[in-house]
Amino acid sequence: MRHQVAGSALSRPTAHRMLMLRGAVTDLLRNGSIKTTQAKAKEIRRLAEKTISRGKKGTLHQRRQASAFLLDEDVVKKLFDEIAPRYSDRPGGYTRLIKIGQRQGDAAEMALLELVE
Repeated sequence: MRHQVAGSALSRPTAHRMLMLRGAVTDLLRNGSIKTTQAKAKEIRRLAEKTISRGKKGTLHQRRQASAFLLDEDVVKKLFDEIAPRYSDRPGGYTRLIKIGQRQGDAAEMALLELVE
């Protein structure tokens, strides 16, 4: 029997939810922005901030942890070589969440999540 917590579980079993979020964080770091529902965007933001903070530390251990979390080795390289150095003087708040209205099909609240410059 699956146990799910209302709200934060995004109506998915844990393994599916985590793989979906890992993929979304990977896409965010690869492309700089993603469009998704507000609920997913808030969870993605939380994980992306943590991942970028890992990149800022830059140790081998942090690189291995990021590599285990992100789905693409090229994105891991980009995180440590390009993204993390860009935020070296910034103590947090690497992403911006912009609400963009409702989705046509099911009226889900949509948001644009992007890395700040």
